[in-house]
Amino acid sequence: MTLTRANTAAKPRKEKPYRGRGSADIMKPTPGGLVGKYALLVGVLVIMVFPFLWQMSTSFKGATENIYDFPPQLIPAAPTLDNYAEVFRTIPVIDYAWHSLLVGVGTVITNVVFATLGGYALGTMKFRFKWVILAIFSSTLLLPAEVTLTSQYLTIKSLGLANTLWGVFLPGAIAAINVLLMMAACRMVPADALDAATIDGANTMQRLRHIVWPNIRGMVSVVALFSFIGAWDDFLWPLVVLSDPANYTLTVGMQYLSSNFAANPRVIAAGTMIGLVPIIVLFAVLQKHFFRGVEEGSVKG
Repeated sequence: MTLTRANTAAKPRKEKPYRGRGSADIMKPTPGGLVGKYALLVGVLVIMVFPFLWQMSTSFKGATENIYDFPPQLIPAAPTLDNYAEVFRTIPVIDYAWHSLLVGVGTVITNVVFATLGGYALGTMKFRFKWVILAIFSSTLLLPAEVTLTSQYLTIKSLGLANTLWGVFLPGAIAAINVLLMMAACRMVPADALDAATIDGANTMQRLRHIVWPNIRGMVSVVALFSFIGAWDDFLWPLVVLSDPANYTLTVGMQYLSSNFAANPRVIAAGTMIGLVPIIVLFAVLQKHFFRGVEEGSVKG
């Protein structure tokens, strides 16, 4: 009996997720605030997730099912893969996905390498006209991509890279926002650690490799994920550069479905899901590193 009482007393009291009456813990919400918070989260979840669920449901519905029922029926009565088979019969999905993968992987590599080098220089080094370079990088963020579309195309055409995957890849090889993100991450590295490494005889690449890189890997994962998603989902630029269907990326190839199956949104929904699945899988695999990078806003001393 004594042992049982001791075990009962040793159990930690479960902490309530809300602030009780008379509590001074302002970091916890009141019961009403907790209910409101979860209600808001559920509302946002419905708004953002419902279109995806409806699209996925449509892709599995047969020709006899009405996809415009209200309220919508998210569970198909007779699920079928015929719409996905039609997509593969209509366009070379594997070839287009391979093209998108090549562009996406290349974009990730160049953005990680060059954004890290540029961010290190802007975040830790002192040199003349540094503020001018920062102003140029920042100003590019104020211009929508459509403004520079013509100049980019003329540049790519003059290089002889029109209608090639190199032409699709090159303008996105490095993004100004990624350089600024890496600059912010590099600024969080203690200057004393860099100075001590310099006194010990470490050169720039050694400081970058052994001191800076371990502290910015979280932000690197954010840059890598955003770069891949941007390259994979890009539609307008590949549509402008590519004219030969044999060189299409997946997003441009899927546009063929919209023009040929406008009367059958089920096939279009299946094509959309095929293009979306790799992004979902990638994010599911890398979400731990992604959120870790978002949380690492500073370097602990």
